[in-house]
Amino acid sequence: MGSAGRQRMSAISLQQDLLESAVTALPPDELSAVREAAVARFAVNGFPTTKHEDWKYTNLSAAAALSNAWLQDKPAQNEAQAVAIGTEIPEQIDAHWITIVNGIVDPDSLSTFASLTDNGITISRLAAGVAEGSIAVDDPMSAFNAALLQDGLQITVADDSALDKPVGLLIIDDGSVAVTQVRILIEVGENAQLRIVECPLSAGGDRQFANSVTQVVLADGARLDFVRLQQRQKKHWSVNRFSARLERESVLNYNNFDFGGELARNDIVADIVGTGASVNIHGLYLAAGQQHMDNHTRVDHRVGPAKSTEEYRGILNGRARCVFNGKAIVHAGADGTDASQSNHNLLLSDQAEIDTKPELEIYADDVKCSHGATVGQLDESALFYLRSRGLGKDEATQALTRAFASAILNKLAIEECHEYLVAALDRQLDALIDDA
Repeated sequence: MGSAGRQRMSAISLQQDLLESAVTALPPDELSAVREAAVARFAVNGFPTTKHEDWKYTNLSAAAALSNAWLQDKPAQNEAQAVAIGTEIPEQIDAHWITIVNGIVDPDSLSTFASLTDNGITISRLAAGVAEGSIAVDDPMSAFNAALLQDGLQITVADDSALDKPVGLLIIDDGSVAVTQVRILIEVGENAQLRIVECPLSAGGDRQFANSVTQVVLADGARLDFVRLQQRQKKHWSVNRFSARLERESVLNYNNFDFGGELARNDIVADIVGTGASVNIHGLYLAAGQQHMDNHTRVDHRVGPAKSTEEYRGILNGRARCVFNGKAIVHAGADGTDASQSNHNLLLSDQAEIDTKPELEIYADDVKCSHGATVGQLDESALFYLRSRGLGKDEATQALTRAFASAILNKLAIEECHEYLVAALDRQLDALIDDA
């Protein structure tokens, strides 16, 4: 079902009784208490609908219907398994790779990290147990995630520690499970550094729905560089929440690249609670056909001075629809805040649509804040110039869109991803330009 059709659907709710029954049917384990508490929390609001302001452009009715059908069968406990999926990512991006299949961590992929404990990094499975209260339930979708959670990762970096190369997370849905949940907990100690590359992929032609949550805590002087490259199959729906708490002088560099999926929703939340902290969020989305991509960001400046920078860019073709809603909130007393956000979009089709809304809420006086958005088409004079130099129409379009996208690519937080991303971007642009 295409984007326009999805938005006309009457609201379908996830059935609470099916959720409760499925959770009860799971065998007791270390996450049982987490699931039981989350089921109760989910009952308060259920799935978000287009009546909610933050979801008015993104209808999850199809995801709710798929989840109801899956829950009706009382899904059994997932097991860790090896999956053969054709991807060159681990070979092309130099990282310590961990594989998560259908929400379950592959234990064999964790074996290499046993030798890294001397470097101050500890990685464990959530199935082995988590501290009480460590699984956050901040919104309806994170409650749904916790209610069905069977595994995940906890990554802890000791004070003053760093790794020689990034941690890679290869997150795969192979189609054997229709609905999956992934939870990642990250704690970076004082003056420590961590780099993470997350690559969500999917296999198979069946409709799938993935709901993931990443929680981050950055101690004083900590730094996290996080690159997420989403290249799911066209029948895949996903909701992704990334939330971070930043203490004094900590730094978060977050890059999000959305190239795949029928529907992709990202909620990026940064809570600045320490002076001198810095948040840099950059995203690029390419959408063609009837893809629907929705990016919501929120940065809370609770103290100052501190800085946040947000820039998202989108290239749309066909009947694609994308959403950007960026919000920076400067709370009372956060003097010295420097916050900027921008969203720029290229529409290659007169049927493509972007709904963009950068927002500022300012309750302090001594601040420096700006926001802006642009929506337009390729410059005809630039196209004419390139074609007059011998380039075909598609070649000229590819050159200009590549230059537009490079503004985000040039802000890449992890250099080891650069070569792969350049090639992936070129492939996606070729496919997008060919879209009717």
